[in-house]
Amino acid sequence: MQKENQPIIEVRNVSKTFGEKMALDHVNLSVRKGEFVTILGPSGCGKTTLLRLIAGFQTTSEGEIRISGKEITQTPPHLRPVNTVFQKYALFPHLNVFDNIAFGLKLKKMPKAVIEKKVKVALKMVGMTDYEYRDVNSLSGGQQQRVAIARAIVNEPEVLLLDEPLAALDLKMRKDMQMELKEMHRRLGITFVYVTHDQEEALTLSDTIVVMSEGKIQQIGGPTDIYNEPVNSFVADFIGESNILNGIMLKDELVRFCGRDFECVDKGFGELAPVDVVIRPEDLYIFPVSDAAQLRGVVQSCIFKGVHYEMAVAVDDYEIIVQDYHAFEAGTEVGLLIKPFDIHIMKKERTCNTFEGSMKDETHVEFLGCEFECKPVDMSDSSKDWQNVTVEVDFDKVVLHDNEEDGTLTGEVKFILYKGNHYHLTVFSDWDEDVFVDTNDVWDDGDRVGISIPADAIRIIC
Repeated sequence: MQKENQPIIEVRNVSKTFGEKMALDHVNLSVRKGEFVTILGPSGCGKTTLLRLIAGFQTTSEGEIRISGKEITQTPPHLRPVNTVFQKYALFPHLNVFDNIAFGLKLKKMPKAVIEKKVKVALKMVGMTDYEYRDVNSLSGGQQQRVAIARAIVNEPEVLLLDEPLAALDLKMRKDMQMELKEMHRRLGITFVYVTHDQEEALTLSDTIVVMSEGKIQQIGGPTDIYNEPVNSFVADFIGESNILNGIMLKDELVRFCGRDFECVDKGFGELAPVDVVIRPEDLYIFPVSDAAQLRGVVQSCIFKGVHYEMAVAVDDYEIIVQDYHAFEAGTEVGLLIKPFDIHIMKKERTCNTFEGSMKDETHVEFLGCEFECKPVDMSDSSKDWQNVTVEVDFDKVVLHDNEEDGTLTGEVKFILYKGNHYHLTVFSDWDEDVFVDTNDVWDDGDRVGISIPADAIRIIC
């Protein structure tokens, strides 16, 4: 029996590998009873794998999963107190609506009268009372989705798992179904675990959002926390639109970026500390240039987005994105103002590339599986371990090439972050290690590149 306050779902140190690929990397997650939890992330981040592990369609490589306090890591899907709604609904085309919904109950050999009562309750719950004898192929996408949900909830599961169930619907129907799902969750009172790559959908539906990237959980929190207080640049960039800029925390409540000092509300970062500054486009005030402006710039573009206008403003060599209900046409000189509580400060995850290396001789070091030339190093101190050194390389010193053969090693661009006046790239090297690059060149996600590091850019620390 589940104790009060005990999570209904516990994922403990779970990893999942497919061959050499790590799909999930030591994931820990707790879900409370009755909660609407959304697992959010880009394609390939591991969110569907995590859902399938909870459902029992795949088994963990490491770790355990508990539901209602019971360890179910190896329990087959049909013996788990969960039901899954798939993206493609997986309805039986040869059965009508009633028989699709009743399928699981018939397998349990329930009395006919009980099945009929339960199916009618489920149909009412999803707003399809008069559709029980309709052919499922005659239904719209939204109606088929409701049938799939009815088929899942008729079994009265403790947990309903939903794998991108709205992805196949058009925009208007998706918006309508979001509201219906939210209301359905409120009426049913059961736990929903929902997978999506749609940030707006996650913010609309969820009590709790789990943001994932590359098999790891980046942040867990409520929609407001995730949006207003992202823990790192990936979350800030993935959840909504953001201006993410390099800054220096001068002292508590004072930060410098775009060449100017700004009051903020953040503390505890120390003095003269490199930080990332996040400003949401809707939090910038834009107006005809005046003495009230903290920043001055020229509008480069103005696009109507349906509810607001989105403007790109050139401030010296920075590009700042602003959203406002008033349009300022391209070429207009404008002022910008940012209030202290609209500036969010994040600790930098790293300030330079750091690799483990080994000195081959005084002018050559091996790291990332390759031998690089470096500035001469005095290796006369025999008390130091020159076979185990730390190699540091600044982001802007790494050189990328279109032609892979021009690099010392090769890799693939896998994450691009615009920092206002340059791009910050994550390049996954063929040595299975990330290389971080600051560049003004435009690259696309998935581009294959050659990677070079000049000798004078390599710092050796022993």
